[in-house]
Amino acid sequence: MQLGGMAKLLVEGADIAWEVKCRQEDMMQRAVDNERREIDDARRAVDEKAEQLKAISHLSALIAGFAMVVMVEIELPDALNFGLLCLYGATAGSVVGLMLLAMLNCTMLLVAVMKYDCVNRPVPFARFWHARCESDWRFAYRCFSTGVPLFIVVLGEIGWVVFYKYRDKRLREGVNYRDVPASIISSIALACLTLWYVHTKAKWGGFVHDSTATFIDPGRRDDADVEASHEREPSGAETPPRGRLGARGHAAGGAGRRVRGPASASGDAAEVAQTTLDSTATPGSPPPTVAADSHV
Repeated sequence: MQLGGMAKLLVEGADIAWEVKCRQEDMMQRAVDNERREIDDARRAVDEKAEQLKAISHLSALIAGFAMVVMVEIELPDALNFGLLCLYGATAGSVVGLMLLAMLNCTMLLVAVMKYDCVNRPVPFARFWHARCESDWRFAYRCFSTGVPLFIVVLGEIGWVVFYKYRDKRLREGVNYRDVPASIISSIALACLTLWYVHTKAKWGGFVHDSTATFIDPGRRDDADVEASHEREPSGAETPPRGRLGARGHAAGGAGRRVRGPASASGDAAEVAQTTLDSTATPGSPPPTVAADSHV
């Protein structure tokens, strides 16, 4: 009788030791998974900022090249109005200078961002960006967003510069050859400039400029419509699990149920069994049960 009791105690002690060992290994694996997840998040943030800086840098260089080519290759008439010549030179030079500043700042920021250590992470990337890069990014974006409308202004001025030599040819009384094509080009440039300020910059300017901008702004009509559509969704709609740990308690669209087994010697085995049962539940299946004498 005593031997049987001692054997039972030895078996229970071995089970408890095995459960503790499994729990320790599980916690170590969770720590490794969390570290990998943080490394992936840091790399994702770095890649996001790198692509953002590359887009502005490449487009700035492209616009600066166009403005430089137009300024160098255009044939200026000998009798061009002095005021028009000064205005054209000032706007074209401003476009090239602003776009070069935007490109150089974005290039330097890109180099700094790519040097960030995603594995060791001496500081969080968000803190590094706001402390060292945010002000330069805003300066580069201001230069870019100012150079774009000036480039459109250069387009409106080109017609008056190129067609200036036809000012003496008359289409009819009071209208010469220069005014009609130059006015058409200026009208197109004015329409593009209006669309830039009214639509593109008004909608995306603040969102791109501010790194802390939210994806949903209740004050905007479009975002309010999105929120209203989500509110009209039926309450029984399936919601996908959010992440690995998000499946607990509502796996497979809420079909899983939290199952609590009887208290064991350590209490940890029941939690591990609970996680396993919740993650394997399927819609429409009956609630799983845990045997009272089950061990991990």
